[in-house]
Amino acid sequence: MIAIIDYEIGNLAAVANMLHRLGASCEITGDAEKIELADKIILPGNGAFDACMRNLRATGLVPLLERRVISNHVPLLGICVGAQMLGSGSAEGQEAGLGWVDMSVKRFPELPDLRVPHMGWNRVAVRAAGHPLARGMDFDTRFYYVHSYYMAPANPEDILFTTDYGITFASGVARANIVGVQFHPEKSHRFGKHLLGNFVKGP
Repeated sequence: MIAIIDYEIGNLAAVANMLHRLGASCEITGDAEKIELADKIILPGNGAFDACMRNLRATGLVPLLERRVISNHVPLLGICVGAQMLGSGSAEGQEAGLGWVDMSVKRFPELPDLRVPHMGWNRVAVRAAGHPLARGMDFDTRFYYVHSYYMAPANPEDILFTTDYGITFASGVARANIVGVQFHPEKSHRFGKHLLGNFVKGP
């Protein structure tokens, strides 16, 4: 079963609907016992970084999630702000992130003709060839974005995908059993279904 973490933020139903279309067993839950038994975990996130981190900490689930992900190596997928939360913090706010990936989160620079937020469809380039999440992705793979801040991993080896928007930024990160994507696969039609299918299938 895939546990979609319910901390009262995130496009939870859309993620669950996409997984159900794939025939995957999943549940939107904040129940510690169910998370304890989950085979995989998804951490969605929408809106402001600080609000997401405060809500997640208020659930009391962070120690359990850390044990399951870091100690038990349960596969985790962070989506949008849920991916940004995997790092140490964000220029958007003051709250500390989970610190599971060595990265910061930065705001897009002020550049001529660059609209912020980055909103709409954009292509990705695979930087970690052979990673299970990237199976079957080609040069025309596109995803839907809505964000003003982007992930900046300290280690280039943690970059899974990149996207160009005024600058080239990390639109996907991967470290061991932890992956995070800046875009919204649940809003990305067949491309998102393919990526989530890769997560369901695993290595």
